[in-house]
Amino acid sequence: MFFNSLLRKFYARFMLAVFVCVSLHVLPCAAQSPSLQQAIRAHLDAGEFGLAEDLASQANNAQQRDLLMRPISAAQAAAGMFRASVGSASSIESDSQRTAAFDELMGTPVGGTPSRGGAALADFDTLINLIESTVSPDSWDTVGGPGAVESFPTGVYVDASGLLKRVVIDDATASSLIAAREKAKAASGLHDIRHTSVLRKVSLTKLERELQALRAAGRAPDAAMLNLAGLQRVRYIFVYPDTRDIVIAGPAGDWTADVEGRSVSTSDGSPILQLEDFVVALRNAYESGGRFGCAITPTKDNLASVQSYLAESAKTSLKPHQRDAWLNGIRSRLGRQDISVFGIDARTRTAQVLVEADYRMKLVGMGLEPGTLGVTSYLDSIAIPEGGSPPATSVLRWWFTLNYEGVRSTKAADAFSLHGPGVKVLSENELLTERGERIHTGESDALNSQFAQSFTKHFADLAKKYPIYAELRNVFDVALVAAVLKSQDLPGQVGWEMSHLLDASRFHVKVGPAPKTVETVMNYRVIDRKHVVVGVSGGVSVDSGNLLQSHPIKQDTYGQLEGDRANSAPSRSDPRWWWD
Repeated sequence: MFFNSLLRKFYARFMLAVFVCVSLHVLPCAAQSPSLQQAIRAHLDAGEFGLAEDLASQANNAQQRDLLMRPISAAQAAAGMFRASVGSASSIESDSQRTAAFDELMGTPVGGTPSRGGAALADFDTLINLIESTVSPDSWDTVGGPGAVESFPTGVYVDASGLLKRVVIDDATASSLIAAREKAKAASGLHDIRHTSVLRKVSLTKLERELQALRAAGRAPDAAMLNLAGLQRVRYIFVYPDTRDIVIAGPAGDWTADVEGRSVSTSDGSPILQLEDFVVALRNAYESGGRFGCAITPTKDNLASVQSYLAESAKTSLKPHQRDAWLNGIRSRLGRQDISVFGIDARTRTAQVLVEADYRMKLVGMGLEPGTLGVTSYLDSIAIPEGGSPPATSVLRWWFTLNYEGVRSTKAADAFSLHGPGVKVLSENELLTERGERIHTGESDALNSQFAQSFTKHFADLAKKYPIYAELRNVFDVALVAAVLKSQDLPGQVGWEMSHLLDASRFHVKVGPAPKTVETVMNYRVIDRKHVVVGVSGGVSVDSGNLLQSHPIKQDTYGQLEGDRANSAPSRSDPRWWWD
């Protein structure tokens, strides 16, 4: 009896001590009223990161919460909980604070500062990364798939009040897990980034957060990010200040690499929009006002040499067996043309798209590559009337430029739609002096204009036959998006500083050798025993800022755009950077 009585007293005192201890531990603010920052620091020193995050969520405003989350993220990284630390840093709303948190995270040695809790934590990060990289790599939520891997409690867990409990999985729980898995499997089509979508939405702000997190983890952007979730065109720009989202939307679907290595749609072969093209256009819009392009031009000395050669050879009649030697003489004197790129880095993929599209367009114009129905080369269009003469010696100039009917917006300027085929070809006849100087006339003769107009009219068919033209259109699309963002200060409306995408030291655009020269595009045709020789120059000229000035944004009066914006709003419960 005495022993039982003593045991009961001891047990009561022990429970009281535990109750007091837990009460003081869980309610430090009420008991001791320390500052929120001090209380969070105490939890971090004890290795109690969940409790620290709970306290941070009690901050008076988002700015204070952001400041409190930074040390939490750093402490998690130091304790070896790298995934948790990246998640904490990603939850920071302020662009600058989030960037600073990721910078601190990258400078923190993982596990270098063990918490005072003392217990070694299971290395879930390494295991999860291994699973995601080896078991169906394209199926996990980190690359836009339906699957997810999370660390599982090791036998016990601590709830929000600090109470430690055992983890028990009974038959009912197991059945629920199986049912949940089957339900998720059935609904996976709704979350499959590879599925075709009439209107896929990509949050640029959320995407930047994901890119920041990957950089902090030492990982490169995945294929879904680089291919902008499979977008094939940009139709809309939506702004949601309440969720701090800027969204681009358009048709999308699965993609693969074609024989030339470009990402194309598996359904129709159309090129997929590229993240790096958008970043290049975005930086150009904010640094150079949206002006960039390329030029392919013959050198002055080579043109002078050709002029001299033609004048000399015209003194004697050309016999049929001399034709090949005569044409080779022209080609050797023309030599290579110079390639220049302005406004963007010539080493980027974007610059290479401009140059290749321009060069291939000239091959079609000279009859060296077949066009499509309705597109006749310049040489094939020439008809010399009886007793007439071939066109005068000149340099034809053809170049690509923007072709949009304009941009429309809602009355609140929180949604924008892009209209137009995107690309057109302009033309000009340049006179050639004996010294090889090209004189801009500002005019284009009928034959020259005919080719440019037919190329523009049938651009969609040409883009299907030659994907490089569609890639050029994609570059024009993202350039216009960047121009709208800047001209309307859309980032300012949602508090987006673009600190990661605009900073070349944070987001690295891949570069390669810069194109410098190319073989001259020239061809000839014999009409009524007269030789017609044609050379061509030109390039690509983009001035998205000027386009918005010359074609001011018009208000949509039908209400359709406002409805599209409402139907495309991001879910507050879904953190993904893309959705359908």
